[in-house]
Amino acid sequence: MSKTIRELTELNGRVYVYLADETTGRQFLEQAEREGFTFGDGVKPTQRHWSDLMAVNHDGTINYVGANGRIAWSSGAKTIGDEALIRADYRRYLELGEY
Repeated sequence: MSKTIRELTELNGRVYVYLADETTGRQFLEQAEREGFTFGDGVKPTQRHWSDLMAVNHDGTINYVGANGRIAWSSGAKTIGDEALIRADYRRYLELGEY
């Protein structure tokens, strides 16, 4: 069964997705676009560059993760703001269904 990015938005928390390399990053943006995701300003994912860490949001948008989010990601924090911080390795998610 293939995994969707939309399924990640259904998790109970703030989802940050790790993209290990350019191939993985482009694949993520292409899949996000096929699933109807946009950036908050309406721009399609493939019209922007990938980053090694991106967020997927409950409202069907994606965004880059800023400095505070990167600190939270690497610190082992369990929450960001009032939400659980969910770390997903995109490649692992697709291959094993685990995040």
